[in-house]
Amino acid sequence: MLPPTKPCISALPAATSTCLMPKAGRQFITIISILKAVKMTKQDITLITRLCSELPPVSDATLREILQAERSSEVHRHYMQLPCMHSIEYGNATHGQCLSADFRVVAWNLERCLDVNASAVLLRQYQPDIVLLSEMDNGMARTQQRHTTQALAQELDMYYLYAVEFLELDLGSEIERKLASDDFNCKGWHGNAILSKVPFKSAAMLRFDDHGHWFNGQKVGNHFGEARIGGRMALLAEVATAQGNLLLVSTHLESNVNQNLAYREQQMRTLAQACQQFRPDLPVIIGGDLNSGNNLADGLDHRAEPLFAAMEQVGYHWQANPPGVTTHQSRITLRQGRQQKLDWFCAKDIQCSHREILSAFTPDGTPLSDHEPILADWVYPK
Repeated sequence: MLPPTKPCISALPAATSTCLMPKAGRQFITIISILKAVKMTKQDITLITRLCSELPPVSDATLREILQAERSSEVHRHYMQLPCMHSIEYGNATHGQCLSADFRVVAWNLERCLDVNASAVLLRQYQPDIVLLSEMDNGMARTQQRHTTQALAQELDMYYLYAVEFLELDLGSEIERKLASDDFNCKGWHGNAILSKVPFKSAAMLRFDDHGHWFNGQKVGNHFGEARIGGRMALLAEVATAQGNLLLVSTHLESNVNQNLAYREQQMRTLAQACQQFRPDLPVIIGGDLNSGNNLADGLDHRAEPLFAAMEQVGYHWQANPPGVTTHQSRITLRQGRQQKLDWFCAKDIQCSHREILSAFTPDGTPLSDHEPILADWVYPK
């Protein structure tokens, strides 16, 4: 079980890195060197295991420095050393020791989580034991500055883990600005989460890259991406079942691959290596938005992605995914014809007994996200 609630503590020694700004602008933090560029080789994968009850905020002074800084990969790597980018927040519930041998997992890209209460109502209908979440806001004006993961976990009486994918540097799109409660973000975090009916035994985060093409203003599809610090990542958690321990992963792969079919494949290969490195030989369930087929050349969709065969080569299967698309228009994403299959379960050494694509719409027809939740029932091997 994870330790009781306490402030952020790192077991690793502090070490300063080369600073890219004047001395007057160096006051924001002593840099802790636990985040390395993840090279796509087995020996170089770095997992982040620093746990805290509340992520350390980014100061106003640091945020001003970031906004005035040169937009380059080198500068981005510097700011990736912020403690909030290499820490995992956890929150406790009040019950549970281990899952039964058969259990239910839902994976859902909640697209900011605009409506916590309605999302909780939808999830409660299906009584998941585990929820793998992506695109969860924390301290963003467009979601009324709420810690949406914490609020959702409290509604469902579940334990949670939360890690920052991006530090957002503005209020978002024009539509999101209209939704904003303020003209500033209290924290500006957007990330992945895992909710669980039982306590977590251990947790880790994998960052796929730190070069910062979003920060650098690279074009994504037909538009320029959001101004943000960060990059795609995966959140790993170990839980106990009545038959043995299990590794769960919430991930969100890159949408902007510049038509490079090998990009997301390499991210998944790295994730498979990380799972084996973190908890060797445990059954694994990966769930999330793989962005499969997103921003490829015209006419190509998820079927062109080599990531599916790549994972099968290392012992994973895709049997928990029924036919059907998982995206649609939403309150934020208004693009017509948004029907893609982006959301998947990928598993190793565990079998699925039931699979289903759920609806992300409330009874009155309001979309809670541009992604449908996906559901799978699992049976732990005897």
